[in-house]
Amino acid sequence: MSLLTSKNVFEQLPSGLDSEIFDALYDKAGVKIERIISNGQSSPRQGWYEQEHDEWVMVIQGSAVLGFEDSSKLSLSVGDHVLIPAMLKHKVLATSRTPATIWLAVHASNPSKCFSDSDDDKQGETS
Repeated sequence: MSLLTSKNVFEQLPSGLDSEIFDALYDKAGVKIERIISNGQSSPRQGWYEQEHDEWVMVIQGSAVLGFEDSSKLSLSVGDHVLIPAMLKHKVLATSRTPATIWLAVHASNPSKCFSDSDDDKQGETS
């Protein structure tokens, strides 16, 4: 018997959400992976998210629009993902209701070890 169990991010989806749901799928060693379910929710008009860590998000169902302090917007649909660098002010402007938006989010407290594309980090890799 295996000690591993699988779960499905599309299971146990509540209907008629009044608020977003945040489910931690993994939270160890400075890395947190969560499923977020949004059903038409958006960030409050006042204020911004300004996190001390990088956040990578992917939309796996539905759609969303992110807004940034410089007034730029980024529309995301199924399969789209973005890395939001630490301290970049952002907010969720819109999420779809039908279907609800399901996100995967990865928060890294030591982002230089997780999300780096530098050549230094690729030493020792072979093609």
